[in-house]
Amino acid sequence: MAVEELLSIIKKCQILDEDDFKEEDFGLFQLAGQKCIEEGHINQLLEIIKNENNKVIIKTMGWNLIGPVVRCLLRNDKENDERKSYFLMLDLLVKLCNPKELLLGLLELIEEPSGKQISQIILLLLQPLQTVIQKLPNNKAYSVGLALSTLWNQLQIQTDDYGLCQCCKALIEFTKPFVEEFILTYFLCLSCFKSLKCPLLAAQFLEQSEAGNDPLRCFASEIIGFLSAIGHPFPKIIFNHGRKKRIWNYLEFEEEEDKQLADSMASLAYLVFVQGIRIDQLPMVLSPSYILQFNMGHTEVFLQSMYGLNNISTIDNLVVYSQYNVYILNLNFFYFQSLVKVMTLCPIETLRKKGLAMLQLYINKLDSQGKYTLFRCLLNTSNHSGVEAFIIQNIKNQIDISFKKTPNKWFTGPQLISLLDLVLFLSEGAETDLLQNSDRIMASLNLLRYLIIKDNENDNQTGLWTELGKIENNFLKPLHTGLNMSKAHYEAEIKNRQENNQVQKSKDLCSVTVGREEIPNMPPEMQLKVLHSALFTFDLIESVLARVEELIEIKTKSTSEL
Repeated sequence: MAVEELLSIIKKCQILDEDDFKEEDFGLFQLAGQKCIEEGHINQLLEIIKNENNKVIIKTMGWNLIGPVVRCLLRNDKENDERKSYFLMLDLLVKLCNPKELLLGLLELIEEPSGKQISQIILLLLQPLQTVIQKLPNNKAYSVGLALSTLWNQLQIQTDDYGLCQCCKALIEFTKPFVEEFILTYFLCLSCFKSLKCPLLAAQFLEQSEAGNDPLRCFASEIIGFLSAIGHPFPKIIFNHGRKKRIWNYLEFEEEEDKQLADSMASLAYLVFVQGIRIDQLPMVLSPSYILQFNMGHTEVFLQSMYGLNNISTIDNLVVYSQYNVYILNLNFFYFQSLVKVMTLCPIETLRKKGLAMLQLYINKLDSQGKYTLFRCLLNTSNHSGVEAFIIQNIKNQIDISFKKTPNKWFTGPQLISLLDLVLFLSEGAETDLLQNSDRIMASLNLLRYLIIKDNENDNQTGLWTELGKIENNFLKPLHTGLNMSKAHYEAEIKNRQENNQVQKSKDLCSVTVGREEIPNMPPEMQLKVLHSALFTFDLIESVLARVEELIEIKTKSTSEL
């Protein structure tokens, strides 16, 4: 019945000119053709399509059959012979139908699916799509750009990793014929940058030993190769990025595309310098410090995306063989601030630890002035007790090195005293939240204890003894007062909780304020543990403080007796 309906429509249209086809004819043709496909009349439909007398009809209306054919191929419930017939029909339609209508139809089909079907439809339609675009008489550049944009929009939501790798490989083959056509430079360049961001920015590559089997690595290599083929070799792109007026005048990116460029550039730098993809094309006369200068901005992009920290850690290879100075530090201080944000705000513990390890690595690479400048900046800006404690420990390490080797002007005398002014003080005097700042306070006390033991008053290499009065007034005395106040507060709170224990037991949960923040509702027993833990911290601080004051007394007494 469906075949007869289709033949009837075709017979009516055969006597008409193409311009006389009505919208009703298109609808009836599509409906009848779809019925033929659904009812399995494939061979009859193939004969109709092949018939030379139906050439004009198929050219004008046949694209409507693409959708039903593709949906049948995606169902995977057909026998092999039947699937061959469907593939043959798809090839015939691509060959015979109007390429402009086919292009829009294929792109609509690519936009339809979600989940794992995305890779299936892309792998199925990339070759037909390539053929259709090559048949277009004009506007080929716009069509390639539209196709690439549609494909990448779908690949960005791809969840099937294996399918994604297959799609990336297929997309390379799809793009190759168009690389040779210079009119497509803008669209291909834009597509390459999109590829660098997604999926390559977040891609997890195989180890170098398995590199030959990594489809994403091959995809990355081809993308970088495409840039060179269309006149934009990656060394020029990397080292001229930022000089936009000079370098990017051939590409007027739209605002949103321009925002994504930083991610793409960071990905390109990572692929070349870390994964070593096409690095043999990079001029080897460039010094590690020069390369570092250009890549610090890219590493900041990775840090801002958090997940990129997993990749950025190996960029340390850039500076393994060289130390760098305060000049490079001043150019890239925002990088260190971003790294601190990862260390303090990232919810993933392994990445926080990796951020801490990276900060230490960069500190080790700085010269003395660079270390000194970074320490001052982070003490002023981090606003995090743990980070400040980490920096104070590094200051202690540098002072120790200065004692053991040639004295360093940045960690002795006036320069060190200026740094100690940021360390040995309480921001709010006796009212400073000692619990919240306990890490920083303990690190400061330990540094002061070290200085008192290591530097004799007569030598005074650090300048500590000259400034002792100021340190006592700004740090030690307020700390004493603050400890007394805090301990009294917490002891009273514990006593109050214990006295009201029976009342609290009648309630499932209660709250308490510690360190100016309310502890989430928890059982009374757990709250008491928290309060006792705070009290233990104060006792620990007090014991170190007592030892510091004891050492000061011993040193000053022995000096006065001489």
